[in-house]
Amino acid sequence: MVTPLPGGVGISGLTVYDWEAADGLCGGTPHMHLVCSEAYVVIGGEGSVQTLTGSGFADTPLRAGDVVGFTPGTIHRLVNAGDLRLVVLMQNSGLPEAGDAVFTFPASVLADPDAYQAAAALTGDHGAAARRRRDLALEGFMDLRREGGLPEFHAAAHRLKRELLDQWVIRWRDGALTAAEETGRQLERLKAGDLSHLDHGAVSRLERLEDPLFGMCGLLHPYAAPTLPARPLGGPPESLHPHPPEEQFR
Repeated sequence: MVTPLPGGVGISGLTVYDWEAADGLCGGTPHMHLVCSEAYVVIGGEGSVQTLTGSGFADTPLRAGDVVGFTPGTIHRLVNAGDLRLVVLMQNSGLPEAGDAVFTFPASVLADPDAYQAAAALTGDHGAAARRRRDLALEGFMDLRREGGLPEFHAAAHRLKRELLDQWVIRWRDGALTAAEETGRQLERLKAGDLSHLDHGAVSRLERLEDPLFGMCGLLHPYAAPTLPARPLGGPPESLHPHPPEEQFR
């Protein structure tokens, strides 16, 4: 399946939480992606993104018009200093929704898969659950900042997600990889003087879901991205089918 968005990316609108945390800052839940890069396009308000990598801690300001991106392995936390609103671009559309993220819960929670799942789940009042999840992840994030331990966190993240890796390979292969390979086929056809794919230009529209979801970092406004089934070389595009989000981790 090939998404009509360029390169197989995912897109969501995000209104960052204005809930105050234990350190007096408002914002979202610290977490890390294992294989997906992420980028923020700031469309309003101001704040920052706090990051933690092997190079240390950083706090990058975010203001309207800014575009900030980071690679897998970057622990990140959005801070809302005033009505911070973003468009979020995710590599490998479908993978973040399939669980390509790990919360920075304390080490004791990360070591117990059942405890981790219970802490990550949004049950009952989703707003209250999202806030509890944020606060617990912030506790672990602050521990990592003070005491280090990134290699141990990376190992724990792998243990929690390794059983999903085969599923992720399928999503990547059928999404971002297929999109890139189609570009290669188009280039080969052009080199051969075959312009047939230009006869099948198509327009798709992404419909924004009406009700926001409680995401990792704020109220998430996802788009039900249609998918474009792979087709034979030079064949006409098939009809678009809605692909609703499964589990919002942005």
